[in-house]
Amino acid sequence: MSYSKITDGLVLALAVLISTAAFAGSKPGSLYLGSAAQVNGKQLPAGTYEVKWEGSGPAVEVQFLKGKKVVATTPAKVEQTPSKSAQGSAVIETAGGGRSLVEARFAGKNYKLVFPGAEAQARNTQTGGSSAQTNP
Repeated sequence: MSYSKITDGLVLALAVLISTAAFAGSKPGSLYLGSAAQVNGKQLPAGTYEVKWEGSGPAVEVQFLKGKKVVATTPAKVEQTPSKSAQGSAVIETAGGGRSLVEARFAGKNYKLVFPGAEAQARNTQTGGSSAQTNP
């Protein structure tokens, strides 16, 4: 095998690795909740959380941490956004009188995490399962 073929292969492998790094286990940063919200049936009090996830591809398992303690875990979908977010934000759904976290966006990132909607979260709580479904 020639040197150029090996080099081309390594460059291609590096490009694939870099492009999938955002999906392979990440700690995008902090998420601030101005008021309490539920995620996957778990109440998150107002405050700042570190968010990290595990998984490959768009379906991931997200952990919300206070210090080093995991306070909630939920499935989510990583979605690309057309542009980088100017600031971090949490999107809260208030259907049915509750407050459910449905999206997390991170400052300077061109992706967001989409969590199951309030109805799917309620189903997960009742059945004890976890589903990676998102709002239609």
